Amino acid sequence: MQTLHVELGDRRYPIFIGSLLNPKELLKSYLHGRQVMVVSNTTVAPLYLQHYVQALTELDKQVAQCILPDGEKFKDIQHLNLIFDALLESGFNRDCTVLALGGGVIGDMAGFASACFQRGVNFVQVPTTLLSQVDSSVGGKTGINHPLGKNMLGAFQQPQVVLADMAQLDTLPDRELSAGLAEVIKYALLGDVDFLVWLEQNIDALVARDANLLAEAVYRSCAHKARIVANDEKEQGERALLNLGHTFGHAIESYLGYGVWLHGEAVATGMVMAADLSHRLGWISEDDVQRTKKIIQRANLPISCPKIPLDEFLAYMSHDKKVLNGQLRLVLLKKLGQAVITKDFDIELMKQSILANQSV
Repeated sequence: MQTLHVELGDRRYPIFIGSLLNPKELLKSYLHGRQVMVVSNTTVAPLYLQHYVQALTELDKQVAQCILPDGEKFKDIQHLNLIFDALLESGFNRDCTVLALGGGVIGDMAGFASACFQRGVNFVQVPTTLLSQVDSSVGGKTGINHPLGKNMLGAFQQPQVVLADMAQLDTLPDRELSAGLAEVIKYALLGDVDFLVWLEQNIDALVARDANLLAEAVYRSCAHKARIVANDEKEQGERALLNLGHTFGHAIESYLGYGVWLHGEAVATGMVMAADLSHRLGWISEDDVQRTKKIIQRANLPISCPKIPLDEFLAYMSHDKKVLNGQLRLVLLKKLGQAVITKDFDIELMKQSILANQSV
């Protein structure tokens, strides 16, 4: 087992990364009240719920469950309310803990519920997908989608602890594994060219689920994110770099309908669009763009999206959270391994990058 910490002063918390983690031993120091609400979904619960319920029961906890349907399309206010119903019907109080057992959707929804219930209760993350292990479970961003934009309703809610159990990736579908690799590739492109070289050397083994290499990828990704979150918890500056590919990607997700494309798939194509625009601005070479495309393709991810009318694509981008004073800001690449947040780009070149990376 490897351990990282997100350094947030008196809210400092650990990320435990390993295989077949012992939840009873790892959680006992971070469950401050007796009541624990486990939030999971219909896919994950049959696989792992009982294991965690047993561990919590052995810790003398009062355990209740809220099992939601599986999928991004259920990440909305109606299904968020089911968590509140479960908390209230179980008689839970402000000393309770909400434990998220699932991927990014469950983590985001359970975290948002914990931030709102009685104005804030304790929260624990047990991410069961690669994407949630390397990204959404770390850093405290929680929320739900709105028909006009992804993650438009939410709160910052840091967990008490994160348990990233590599053994849970054994049951992850291949498509979900690749979606998680998109976020791993993101860290390399935005701030660590040595990590990019490592990924180019090992991406085939990662796709083939080499356990040791996957653990290393999770550790390096979490270490990168933990450092950025410690410097900029509320995304006032540097943390926005973590949105490389996301402004384009969120527009793809929103237009196609939440869940049609996985988040990582949309981000992968979004990163290609960002690299393409960076090249059109004269910042990176065509070889850099091809290098970006190649690592994404080797992870079995798309490098172009279905045809989307340009006006609708731009309309969804205009709802992005990085719009400031009516002006869109993008995360682009000055070079591979060095991203920047900028509003200084030619909108016509951006349109060209969008159109050039759509399927005919």
